[in-house]
Amino acid sequence: MHVKTLILGAGAAGMMAAAHAGPATLVVDHAKAPGEKIRISGGGRCNFTNLHTAPDRFISRNPHFAKSALSRYTPWDFTALVDAHGIAHHEKTLGQLFCDGSAKQIVQMLRDEMARAGAQLWLDTTVGGVIHDGTFSVTLTHAGRETVVTADNLILAAGGKSIPKMGATDLAYRIATQFALPVVTPRPGLVPFTFTDDRFTPLAGTALPTRVTADGPAFDEATLFTHRGLSGPAILQASSYWSEGQEIALDLSPATSLGDALIAAKQSEGRKSLTTILSRHLPARLVQYLSPDWPTVTLAGLSDAALRDLADRLHHWRLTPSGTEGYRTAEVTLGGIDTAALNSRTMEAKAVPGLYAIGEAVDVTGWLGGYNFQWAWSSGWAAGTAIAAEN
Repeated sequence: MHVKTLILGAGAAGMMAAAHAGPATLVVDHAKAPGEKIRISGGGRCNFTNLHTAPDRFISRNPHFAKSALSRYTPWDFTALVDAHGIAHHEKTLGQLFCDGSAKQIVQMLRDEMARAGAQLWLDTTVGGVIHDGTFSVTLTHAGRETVVTADNLILAAGGKSIPKMGATDLAYRIATQFALPVVTPRPGLVPFTFTDDRFTPLAGTALPTRVTADGPAFDEATLFTHRGLSGPAILQASSYWSEGQEIALDLSPATSLGDALIAAKQSEGRKSLTTILSRHLPARLVQYLSPDWPTVTLAGLSDAALRDLADRLHHWRLTPSGTEGYRTAEVTLGGIDTAALNSRTMEAKAVPGLYAIGEAVDVTGWLGGYNFQWAWSSGWAAGTAIAAEN
């Protein structure tokens, strides 16, 4: 069997590329259904893009690589496609767009676009050997039968290693390595932190607004204490910038100066305790958890300097995680196929004509909040339209 374009992976990027690559396109995936990460995303409503998409919201060894694709296929372009399919949506917070109904609508939209373009979809298909000799020859096992498919173009859209229970593999990296494309060491991203001493078990389930940093930007979102450690949007965001052994810093009250609040309370309520006043600004369980380290005297018994010092520690609470929960719960994979080996306009390998890499398989990782889906749409579109233009 011969096709013009063979796409390995029926996720967001792979289906997007198939919708634009032109006729004689075949998409294969070992899953029983396409777009499984789309289906489960956003609590089942799919946070399909972010209106604030910009290159500085992405992590890559080359921070400029994503600029071309993101500027040529924007959130507005994808939203227009969503609108054209009659899918109602809304903006939640921080520019995040969600379906009003179900994430399955986005999957069906992409399937409809693929069908309109004439692309075939083979599910429950395993990939065997890949050979390149003028064309790409890929051994596939589909419907219980082994088939060798030859293709003029091969697109690696098999994603990264995050959430292995959904079938995530390192297929894209293995094939890239076979063709001598360098791979930036993959690691889990957008993932909760763990602490081996179970120190936060008494706080499990407690959440509060925070500002979190870990050798990168500060993220003002919620932090959630768990039995294993720390989670929540702010923690997940910071985790993508964290390296093993590194500290993270939490501001437990980014919207309020606790020093000013304590000193003001001292003037009018000097007989009250630190815990009483701080419980007005922080969750009571957290205040009780931290209070053994505080002076037991009333506010009146503490100097302004002592109150500001204590408040400063709450605004700059430094912790060193033992690690993360790993690929098991990581929303994305950092690293991947090195962008230095790819053309930023077409996503084609510079040294292997006809070989493309898109989406999470590439060393481009977005922030939480729809950015990674936008990269999937933009990079898939870039590869697909580049191939279609060859006709």
